[in-house]
Amino acid sequence: MKQYVKRIVRKSISKLVGVEDLPNLLERLKQLTETFDTLNSRRILNEIVSTNQGVQQLLSHAHRRQAQGQDALGRLLESGFRCFSQNDEDGVLLHIFSVLGTTNKKTVEICAGDGVECNSANLIINHGWRGLLFDGDEQNIAKGKEFYARCRDTFFYPPVLCHAWITAENVNDLVAGGGFAGDIDLFSLDMDGMDFWIWKALTCIRPRVVVLEFNARWGPYASVATPYQPDFRPDWDRHPWFCGGASLGAFVKLGRERGYRLVGTHRGGVNAIFLRSDTGVDLFPEVTPVECFQRIPILSTWGPEWIPKREERPEWHEVVEI
Repeated sequence: MKQYVKRIVRKSISKLVGVEDLPNLLERLKQLTETFDTLNSRRILNEIVSTNQGVQQLLSHAHRRQAQGQDALGRLLESGFRCFSQNDEDGVLLHIFSVLGTTNKKTVEICAGDGVECNSANLIINHGWRGLLFDGDEQNIAKGKEFYARCRDTFFYPPVLCHAWITAENVNDLVAGGGFAGDIDLFSLDMDGMDFWIWKALTCIRPRVVVLEFNARWGPYASVATPYQPDFRPDWDRHPWFCGGASLGAFVKLGRERGYRLVGTHRGGVNAIFLRSDTGVDLFPEVTPVECFQRIPILSTWGPEWIPKREERPEWHEVVEI
């Protein structure tokens, strides 16, 4: 297995001669991660992660050379790949920070699961970031601690994994208590419900980049959010496709209040990406929800029929206008 992975990477490196070869390198990286997924075993992580790091370093250089090329939203949509993220956020975030650069390489993620399949893991493992990761499931936290204790790249400096039920009332105390107050590079949030209200309440950190899950069923025009409930739990059995907490328009309005602009989404159309108003304005200009829905294939088919009828909505989803 180890020799096979090395052969893939050697071929990738030998063919990388310029920016025009970036799609080929991305495809090689996808082959590598798909092979890892097929084996479905974390035991081989330490054998392939160093090779993966080499490929990603090459990608970083290529992204920086490409930054002044095609439109920024197009670059985001084409740069995605998955090593540890649920979708293709790993590649999107690598692209963003390759172009922007980093300040302190700190990330805070709320509802990070076991801390391995999340938006911060690739940056922590392959790029030396420090992380503060929260989840409400104690077993997830235990699994994450075991994983990072065994990983060679995080053995001495593992991320801080915290078991906590996050609410608007306690989020600042928990994050600041974890030692991550002030400026950080990344904040990621995926709570399946109260995301809007948690971001609104969180004031102890000033992330340069924010990744948030939004509810695409409301389309590009509505500005709505689930009413705040500190003990909210999504009912996946009754409403498996309707647990996102706010429309993209609602997050855009809140972002502007907080000093952030929407710069795009990943190609899966699940997570939106915001940049702080003083960060990378020329490199990643603001886009609208309509532009995102038009450019992303999975969202471009949106129509008013996507909006749930009142009788289809779960009891907790009496939406409020923002």
